[in-house]
Parts: sequence; structure tokens; C-alpha cells
Amino acid sequence: MMVPAVLLLLAAVTAVLAPRLLARADWPDREPVVALWAWQCVVAAVLLCCALSMTLCAAAAWQAVRGHVFAPAPPGVVEAYALGAPGPWAAPVAVALFCAGLWSGAMLVREVARARRGLRLRQAELRLRAPLLPGEEQAGRLVVLEGERPDAWWLPGSAPQLVVTTAALRRLKGRRLDAVLAHEQGHAQARHHWLLHCSTALASGFPQVPVFAAFRDEMHRLVELAADDVASRRHGRLTTALALVELNEDRGVFGPSPTPQAYVPQRVRRLLSPQDRLPATRRLGLTATAALVPALPVLVTLVPALRVLG
Repeated sequence: MMVPAVLLLLAAVTAVLAPRLLARADWPDREPVVALWAWQCVVAAVLLCCALSMTLCAAAAWQAVRGHVFAPAPPGVVEAYALGAPGPWAAPVAVALFCAGLWSGAMLVREVARARRGLRLRQAELRLRAPLLPGEEQAGRLVVLEGERPDAWWLPGSAPQLVVTTAALRRLKGRRLDAVLAHEQGHAQARHHWLLHCSTALASGFPQVPVFAAFRDEMHRLVELAADDVASRRHGRLTTALALVELNEDRGVFGPSPTPQAYVPQRVRRLLSPQDRLPATRRLGLTATAALVPALPVLVTLVPALRVLG
């Protein structure tokens, strides 16, 4: 019965150390896509540790569960996990982790339902403010909306739409407008809204767990950096930085008291003071190293079985 305890300890160590290591590293801002992958691997490892520990605790506490979990296992594997004499904590831990899993799923369903409800409201408002012209059967991928505030955003869905206001069209000219649209297209192509939904669901469901709050905050920041890189590679860093300034200069993000989670000044500085990208070999190495993090709980779980079979 040591494996479930080791898995819970591994989850705690990963949740504490991995965010600190990522915060101290100098490469996430240079390679936001790799950083997004690394954060997903860290959170997946924590969740996988809890799921595997729950499964083994349930197998130790209840014979019926043990029969299903170890049904295809060769003889001797069950004895290797020492599940025959479970401690008094096996059943409570299994129930607590199972309830936590249900709560996580419920939070994700709530977040997705809330996002879809908000999307339907925005689409209805968009149809009201920008009705179809005679002869049009459906709105195009790009919708121009009458508005006094310069803005541009995208609406996810089966047919994502880019929305830009007339004020943005008046303020942004030429390649700067193209850079803003490329930024929004980067969000749409990478399906960043799913990362935001998952991170928000975990942070809302478990507000006392720092790793989930950090995951949410970093997802909101890194998806913007990744979309900035898409725009800058197509239209240049200076053009993208100037487009960000012109689009956001009236929103108070550059003042002495910027709005919460206003990453625009940092994004502009990053575009104006670019750092070279990491070599391809190091990017590949970081990606592979991050992928090993969620593989570690699986390896820890299989050690007793591998020892018997080997």
C-alpha cells in the first residue's frame, strides 16, 4: 500500500516545485507555445497522480473494485501491491479523491455551459447590431461592427468569426490592422478557449490549490504571447507592438494604475525588445522533458508489477 502514498506525495511535490521552476526559467516568454505545453503536462501529472492513487486505494478497500482493476493482470501482481491488508485510510482517501474528480468534472461542465451561454448572447447581440444584408444566408468569417471603441475579438464555435469595430478600422491602418486580425486568428487556430475553460474550471473548483490558480493566470498570459508571435511573424514585431498600443491606449492599461491582468505593457515591451528564439534542439528537449512529467506517475504505479514480471 505504499504506491498510493507515493503518488500523493509526487502530486504534492509536482504541484509545489514545477510552478516555481517555470517561474524562474528564462525561456517561457521566449517560447510561449512550449510553456503552454509544459504547464499542461504539469497539471496533467498532478491530476493523474490523484486518479491513480484513487484507483489503487479503491482496489485495496473493496474486493469488487480490485477484481476489475487487476482482472487482466498475471498471478502475483496483486500480491506485489500488498492490497490484501489495507489501512483504515484507504476507503476515505478513495472516496475523497473520487469526490474531487466529480467536482472537477462538474466545474468544467459549468464553465463550458457558462461559456456557451455567453457565446450565444454575444452572437445574438452581434446579429442585432450587424444584421445580415439582403441576400446573405449567414455572416462571414469577418464581421465589421459599428462602435466608438476600437476593438477586435473572435467568437469561437463551429465557424469562428473575427469581429472588428469601425473605430478600430479608423484607427488602425494597413499592416497594423492585419496584425490585430492575425493575432485573433492565432487564438482561433490554436483553440486557446479550451485551455482557458479548463484552467478556469480547476481554479474555480479548487481555489485553495495554488498550482491551479497559477495555471489559470499563466494560460491567460501565455495564450496572448503565443498569438502575438503569430502576428509578429507575419507582419513584424514593431507593427504588432504599435497595433497593440493604438488598440489599447484608451483603456487605461498604460497608466499608473493599470487594470488587473493587463498584460499589454509587458507584451509591448516584449515585442520591442525581442529575444532570439531557442534553438530547435532545446525546444525539442524542453517539449520531451515536459512530456515525461505526466509519464512519471504511470511509471511509479507500474513499478511493483514490472518488478514481478521482470
